[in-house]
Amino acid sequence: MVLRAKTVWFVGLLAMVALVMAGCGAATTQVPAAPAATSAPVEEPAATTAPAVAATEAPQAEAGGAAAAGLRTFVVVPEESRASYVVDEEFFADALTKLGIAAGLVDTIGSTQEVAGQLQLNLDDLSAPIGENRFTVEVNTLSSDQSQRDKWIRENGPTFNSFPAAEFVATGVEGAPGSYTEGEEVQFKMPGNLTVRGITQPVTFDVTAKLQDGTIKGVATARLLMSGFGIAPPNFLNTLTVADEFGLEIEITAREQ
Repeated sequence: MVLRAKTVWFVGLLAMVALVMAGCGAATTQVPAAPAATSAPVEEPAATTAPAVAATEAPQAEAGGAAAAGLRTFVVVPEESRASYVVDEEFFADALTKLGIAAGLVDTIGSTQEVAGQLQLNLDDLSAPIGENRFTVEVNTLSSDQSQRDKWIRENGPTFNSFPAAEFVATGVEGAPGSYTEGEEVQFKMPGNLTVRGITQPVTFDVTAKLQDGTIKGVATARLLMSGFGIAPPNFLNTLTVADEFGLEIEITAREQ
């Protein structure tokens, strides 16, 4: 499933992590070419911490300690998972000459399989407090159909080479059934905190997931703003513009340990 949005820089970095937390997550995404011109410099954001979003007031499991009674631990399988960003870019007349792209609106997708993390859930009671649910995405490995764009995102604009890891920490589950039957597909919301470029924002993912034979597979999606993470939406005169809003989509496979 593909969530449409309007930003080229946050590839699912966050989404990916979010749905894993829910205990059943997954998603997908794309991108247009990076122009020769350069956009106005973006000031490096100072690290901040946004208050956690309380869904179900669920304390994190003690670090390094055994999982609390009832919690089951699932670890992300990177080669079977993917984090993506989806953004609408509008190209103008000069784009054809500079980038070889015809004028018009284009859905751009960038993705990576450099996803890691784990989730701890009580599948007998999905409304119960969750355990240690923390996920990371190497955003400087996001790739689209244009190598110029990918290079620009890493070295300019978002400067992901300087902030390579995005992290999502789930704080609870909302709207999940009280109990879970293996093989059943469920939908719920997964609130938490997403950190990109040292800036933390509350994010809630819409998750669809299923557990079968000890493996959770799912998709998680969310809409965000680039400006919320200190990134100015790209705007290259007579070439292209990118909207502030963008979509994150995460496809997750996690196996029980």
